Amino acid sequence: MKKPQVIVLSSLLLAGTAFSQAQAQSTYHDAQVLRSTPIYRVIETPVPTRQCWEEEVVRSSSRHHYRSQTPGLLGAVIGGAIGNSLGHHKSSQRVGAVVGAVLGSSIARDISESNRYPDTRLDTVERCETVTHYEQEEKLVGYDVVYRYNGDEYEVRMPDDPGASVRVRVNVEPVI
Repeated sequence: MKKPQVIVLSSLLLAGTAFSQAQAQSTYHDAQVLRSTPIYRVIETPVPTRQCWEEEVVRSSSRHHYRSQTPGLLGAVIGGAIGNSLGHHKSSQRVGAVVGAVLGSSIARDISESNRYPDTRLDTVERCETVTHYEQEEKLVGYDVVYRYNGDEYEVRMPDDPGASVRVRVNVEPVI
């Protein structure tokens, strides 16, 4: 019983070896190129660009400026003198002077504040933003090649232009 199994196994091994040898027999030939057409693809590339411009802006100063105390003092002196001159007795003259000085100082301060203008000025500032635009470029991706071998036409896409002829591999297989 072992003998028929060995024969079958040996036959299979021999057939597999013969088949692989028959399949491995390849030859190479040159085929005539009939047409070679370049194939392009449009590639879009983002290009960021910084764009700047100048703008005029109104600025208000938040700084405290030196304020003179002269108007308040002058108002107090004048108010005190008027209050002193209105009184008939010495005590009423003192009270009038104090009240007049306080009122005069307050009036002078109010007038001084109402005459002040806010500290504003025009400044030129630079503003910038990034803007992205797209550049298009045609990129060569390969060639569609039509060639003739043994009277038949074939078509293939190749990475490079093959020129006047293209190398083809011909496999010879037995019909089993």
